[in-house]
Amino acid sequence: MDSHTGQLNVRPSRIEQLEADFAALAPKLPDGAERKALSLLHGMVQELWRVQTLGSGNQSRSGPTIEDIVDLHEHAPAMEGDALSTPLAVGEQAPDFALPDANGRTVRLSDYRGRRVVLAFYPLDWSPGCSRQLDLYQHELDEFGKRGADVVGISVDSLYSHGAWSAVRGLTFPLLADFNPKGDVARRYKVWREADGFSERALYVIDENGVIRHSQVSPKLQHVPDIYELFDALDRLATPKAA
Repeated sequence: MDSHTGQLNVRPSRIEQLEADFAALAPKLPDGAERKALSLLHGMVQELWRVQTLGSGNQSRSGPTIEDIVDLHEHAPAMEGDALSTPLAVGEQAPDFALPDANGRTVRLSDYRGRRVVLAFYPLDWSPGCSRQLDLYQHELDEFGKRGADVVGISVDSLYSHGAWSAVRGLTFPLLADFNPKGDVARRYKVWREADGFSERALYVIDENGVIRHSQVSPKLQHVPDIYELFDALDRLATPKAA
């Protein structure tokens, strides 16, 4: 994004690839309000791209820009509430699962055997706290890598929502859609909020053998967990005591 003109600096090849990905995935979404909403979001992004590429840089525009979409979370309603769940205990075997990522590829926990995994359950894409939390993890991916850990996000949003949100926020780690059956994996990990229809904000650190070594549920939905506590949990796995 050009800070002076507000124009989007994205190579056409990237836009073309995203368009092709959307065209391949969109027919798989069942008819309903969510499909319509995502189609509207797709149309809005396409229109922004058309205006940015065809419009004059000297023309003033009153419509939204791609920057407005990036900043949507800053104006979204607050997500608040006390924790309702107690997570699975340290020492338990983490339940395996198979969920689609934003590209429709099936991801299983067992795919990460031999690696440490941070499972980040979060309530919803586009919400204020979730945007801040996952932006932070993206910024610190190198630190997770130094600790031999992969980050995986999980929410009840569809893979189409994950795809749009990842593109807007620049997230490169997998976001998995616990969408059908809705919340099935969150329930198995004991972090489902039935009345709200989404999960707690919860973290699990899983070791190379698929055993839970750290688990926590944020005391408040709006509370983003301390990343240094998360790093400490990963660091403890390298000690003889943890082994």
